[in-house]
Amino acid sequence: MITQDDIDGFSQDSPSIKVTHIDHMGNDLSVVNAARVSFGKQSNWTYTEGYDRRPELSRSDAKLIKYLATHSHFSPFGHCFASFHISAPLFVARQLVKHKFLRWNEISRRYVSDTPEFYRPEAWRGHNPDKKQGSSGIVNIILDDEVQWHRQLSTYQTLLSEGVCPEQARMVLPQSMMTEWYWSGSLDAFADMCVLRCASDTQAETRVVADGISEEMNAHWPVSWPALTSN
Repeated sequence: MITQDDIDGFSQDSPSIKVTHIDHMGNDLSVVNAARVSFGKQSNWTYTEGYDRRPELSRSDAKLIKYLATHSHFSPFGHCFASFHISAPLFVARQLVKHKFLRWNEISRRYVSDTPEFYRPEAWRGHNPDKKQGSSGIVNIILDDEVQWHRQLSTYQTLLSEGVCPEQARMVLPQSMMTEWYWSGSLDAFADMCVLRCASDTQAETRVVADGISEEMNAHWPVSWPALTSN
């Protein structure tokens, strides 16, 4: 029987979903020159006037990027890359791993046996009867979620202590368990993912990851990113 002392010992603050920019390669000018090489040409930065001079694309180069995106000439965007470290619940990761043109390396419970963390939503959303998937509104329900997660964690730890291999012991852990992964790919591949996962009908927790990535990508590719994601 699970006692209150067990629950108090297990109690965790719900971990947050995190998107951390690790690295990137290329910029808007990289996209331009990847396209212009077809004609044996190359562009350079222009600079704003005044004390705080900043590099920027010429008007013709910005127009070229928009043309490429509008007419589905995606190969020049493939020369720019970005990498992220993501922390999110398992059910979010299993939605996002489907984007096969992005590289993915995830923490493995075959090798890691420390105490897992569990994601708990601030509120339970209601089922939308007009949609096969998605949610609508808030459900006023009180669950002994601490009891449920403690029971599964206790079973997991018992299996490990009895000598069960981690690759089998992990099967009792819930979908709410937090996981983390490195996610890397080209500019156009991330844009394809974000167009789908930033949409209003995407699951809210998944949209947090997509929105975080989109914000970072827009900061590094302020011309290319809107061109790719606004079509």
